[in-house]
Amino acid sequence: MKQRKILVTSALPYANGDIHLGHVMEAIQADIWVRLQKMRGHQCIYVCADDAHGTAIMLGAESQGITAEELIDRVNREHRRDYEGFLVGFDNFHTTHSAENRQLCESIYLALEGNGHIARRKVRQLFDPEKQLFLADRYITGTCPHCGAEGQYGDNCEVCGSTYSPAELLEPKSVLSGATPVEKESEHFFFTVSAFGEMLREWIRSGAVCESVANKLDEWLEEGIKDWDISRDAPYFGFEIPGHPGKYFYVWLDAPIGYMASFLKLCQREGLDFDSWWRPGGDHELYHFIGKDIINFHAFFWPAMLASAGYRTPDAIFVHGFVTVDGTKMSKSRGTFINAATYLEHLDPEYLRYYLATKLGPGIEDLDLNLDDFVQRVNSDLVGKLVNIASRCAGFIGKNFDGMLAPALDNEALFEQTCRAAAEIAEFLEQREYGKAMRLVMALADQANQYLNERKPWEIAKADRQSAELQRVCSTGINVFRVLAGYLKPVLPALAQRAERFLNIEPLRWGDLDTPLLGHRIERFQPLMRRVEPAAVAAMLEQSRRAWSEPGETAGATAAEAATEAIAEQIGIETFAKVDLRVARVIEAELVEGADKLLRLRLDLGVDRQGGALERSVFAGIRSAYAPERLRDRLVVVVANLKPRKMKFGVSEGMILAAGPGGEDIWLLQADSGAKPGMRIA
Repeated sequence: MKQRKILVTSALPYANGDIHLGHVMEAIQADIWVRLQKMRGHQCIYVCADDAHGTAIMLGAESQGITAEELIDRVNREHRRDYEGFLVGFDNFHTTHSAENRQLCESIYLALEGNGHIARRKVRQLFDPEKQLFLADRYITGTCPHCGAEGQYGDNCEVCGSTYSPAELLEPKSVLSGATPVEKESEHFFFTVSAFGEMLREWIRSGAVCESVANKLDEWLEEGIKDWDISRDAPYFGFEIPGHPGKYFYVWLDAPIGYMASFLKLCQREGLDFDSWWRPGGDHELYHFIGKDIINFHAFFWPAMLASAGYRTPDAIFVHGFVTVDGTKMSKSRGTFINAATYLEHLDPEYLRYYLATKLGPGIEDLDLNLDDFVQRVNSDLVGKLVNIASRCAGFIGKNFDGMLAPALDNEALFEQTCRAAAEIAEFLEQREYGKAMRLVMALADQANQYLNERKPWEIAKADRQSAELQRVCSTGINVFRVLAGYLKPVLPALAQRAERFLNIEPLRWGDLDTPLLGHRIERFQPLMRRVEPAAVAAMLEQSRRAWSEPGETAGATAAEAATEAIAEQIGIETFAKVDLRVARVIEAELVEGADKLLRLRLDLGVDRQGGALERSVFAGIRSAYAPERLRDRLVVVVANLKPRKMKFGVSEGMILAAGPGGEDIWLLQADSGAKPGMRIA
């Protein structure tokens, strides 16, 4: 097999917060893939870095009374610690606030400018008159200009999915101060990504992304790509644009370049040729693992920017969904918003590595960490099946044969069948079909345990503890265990290392798994993995819940995050009394084509003054929690006198009331069963 030269990256965690299970899932997905390549003899390099620039870093440091450099240095150490705790084997973990990244950002920018792909335009931006700074998208909230949804951020609507500029937002407010932003003009620098439409269409359809992602990207291309604003005004924490004092590179320009910078740092340390990996024409491969929320940056701006600057584009971008816990979005109040460090205080990292592997595939569907299933699956598969094979056989070999395996196997067919699965398992892992690979490995473990149940080495030992038959049977089990441990080594590197010590062998390599250990002395067996204790899971959740509910929970958050926790501007009872709350019956509920979160509801509000049926059409962002058929004939509470709003999908003539954090946790306020449509709620 020809040795491949592969460079892998995963998305950069932002340097003003902790590593949580969402970050961990992505890193583990990439790490499994990288470890497979290395086991198969390929040169595979995995790099990452902290995303260390932007207004949020500046404000976060300010709120803590430290410099931005002190903040990102501390967070970088914590991030390294957490990733190492989950056995993620980065070849280099760097920071975007580095000399290497500054060098590459400046050279790439100058190349874009020299190629005519930088435009300068006067733009009117929203400016916080109290904080005296231009407001990034995340620091502005208001009403979506397309669907009328309130409380949306300044770049996109979570209800209808529309994107827009902050200036288009209706009734904007600064998250930082609560002040109403004012418009202020400033010259900005734009990367003319619109010039790369045909190049991007071709790249997207080259296999660079999966079919579903490619279809969505095509839709966005059809709508037209706007040129990308790559500059920000002082005050800002980042790199100044060469020759333009007071102008800084937008964080999303230098973040993906951080992949290159981290690799450049590795090249300087290891003597690798940077250009041979990043310039077109070579046989090197480049892959990015990212979440579905940052597809546009990686599939539009990044490849276009690379192409303009004379660098190679990625071979593929592997996109995954989000992590949910027990079927819902991670929740701080329930303790399911779990930081990596909290998990590691209570549980073995390989429990999570394996469980995620059983559920990971190549698609963008969300992955649910069901904690009851987590306990059962790990205990059943890893302890009850895999480790059980070794533990059932090792004692007989150690006590009765001085640790020496037999010169021949009792069941060569079982061993060969286990080995024949290597190609299929490797292909599953290569295609990121980790769940299929894990199911096949456990099916093979079931066969091995069934073999031991049938051969009953404990019964053989009763008759003759030193019989050749007993030695061959147990040696067969040990050899099958070795192969299975090899298959799982990309997922469970620490368990594989313990198995290697027990087996007294060199590190397992994929191509050597089909060579049995015969006439070989193994070491005394030590427990390879302990069972998951439900009490440890409960303790983890409780600690996580306390961490988010105790006083001072926002101390490490950015000023923006703290501000969003503040209570909205108070209103008088006279204003509240104007809200007309009525009982309504859902006549019909249906999906809204093109909207991921909306349902269209037709409501019966009783009769009007002339005795005719009074109906309203309302859009509600509750699709994640309610199937349409569950809502028909349900009595709900509606704001009946809300001014109709023209939305992208039609006119919404009211608002139904609901509560909850989102996702599946949305609870409609339901009227008493004896109420009638049109009844007013006092």
